[in-house]
Amino acid sequence: MFCNQCEQAKGGTGCDVIGICGKDADVQSLQETLLYGLKGMAAYAHHARRLGKVDEDVDAFTEEALFATVTNVNFDIPTLLEMVLECGKQNLRVMQMLDEAHVERYGKPQVAEVQIGTQAKPGILVTGHDMLDLENLLKQVEGTDVMVYTHGEMLPAFMYPKLKSHANLTGHFGGAWQLQKKEFEAFGGAILATTNCVLHPKPSYADRFFTTRVTAVPGATRLKTDDFSAVIKRAREIGALPERKGERIPVGFHHSVILDAAPAIIDAVKKGDITRFFVIGGCDGAEPGRNYFTDFATNAPPSTFILTLGCGKFRIMGHDYGTLLGLPRLLDMGQCNNAYGAIQVAVGLAGAFNCGVNDLPLTIVLSWFEQKAVAVLLTLLHLGVKNIAVGPAAPAWITPNIFKVLQDAYGLKLIGKDGKADVLAVCAAK
Repeated sequence: MFCNQCEQAKGGTGCDVIGICGKDADVQSLQETLLYGLKGMAAYAHHARRLGKVDEDVDAFTEEALFATVTNVNFDIPTLLEMVLECGKQNLRVMQMLDEAHVERYGKPQVAEVQIGTQAKPGILVTGHDMLDLENLLKQVEGTDVMVYTHGEMLPAFMYPKLKSHANLTGHFGGAWQLQKKEFEAFGGAILATTNCVLHPKPSYADRFFTTRVTAVPGATRLKTDDFSAVIKRAREIGALPERKGERIPVGFHHSVILDAAPAIIDAVKKGDITRFFVIGGCDGAEPGRNYFTDFATNAPPSTFILTLGCGKFRIMGHDYGTLLGLPRLLDMGQCNNAYGAIQVAVGLAGAFNCGVNDLPLTIVLSWFEQKAVAVLLTLLHLGVKNIAVGPAAPAWITPNIFKVLQDAYGLKLIGKDGKADVLAVCAAK
């Protein structure tokens, strides 16, 4: 292994730091940020492509950006930072394509109530993010007694009329990805994992765990095609699940739904009946510190709306936030890719008030864990959104120098230690 710049063996004479020259650390930080952003964008682009949406400019940028990270191509920090922000721009386009694809194929989103629990019939639990896999499975169980349940980020399927209306799509079971081992074991039926955020299965349910295409884990059965007959067969072999009936939860506050209510919202802001909007969501995780988001949300004043998306929503659900303007104060906007919707809401409100997004009474508090969260953050930075708080910790690959660049340019900051104190301080500030 050799340093890119000094061409000395790493750790040898002339190398400032074992592993990487000190002068290269910030370059590597930006290269890794670009790579993680590209990976997240590729996940969204993959879903869009499966639904018939592609963009040659996005594909061309992906090739160019990957080339820029090849050995001995680019050591220039301003150029790399420019490409990192361009990744945010291209990801915005990708999220737009995916949003359009979902709406065109499955209908304009509507608010819906979703039953938590299971029926006393054979069942399949679908986790991941891929709505086309869910659609194909529903077609294949049509007319049978095999019920289909969403898990994790598949919950927003219920906001699309053409999916919700299917007789076999009957409810939701479980929360965020890190609870899979406990929840999948408890579910009892067959499980279909459609994308990332999947954990190695426990032996107790590995024989009823199936994955699709490139998604694969040891012990599970990987399906290379859209033929889900093996999953359906396994569900039938297991037989009826226990009857478990929990609460009903509202979903479906897609940006089109919220913007349809914009006149009433704008009037309420002008009257002072709405004092602030919070966007609290992103990727959930298991490490300590994520209770911050729960404390932040549950202590937000009753005159505020909370917009949430991604599996980070499960960190703040389960609390009675009440209503405002006849709407739930906690508005579930959908999957992590529906961050595009939160952007559309912000842009729409800014236009109505004839101001910039940063002038709105809007606070963004994001939990992050993996590459798609990086892509979304880069999109927000590309749009010039400032004062975003991220946590529970800074990305490990971001050097102090690069983090300071983002702090100085965009006010990017880490979340605090006390969610309750922070939300009250935000609301008290003029």
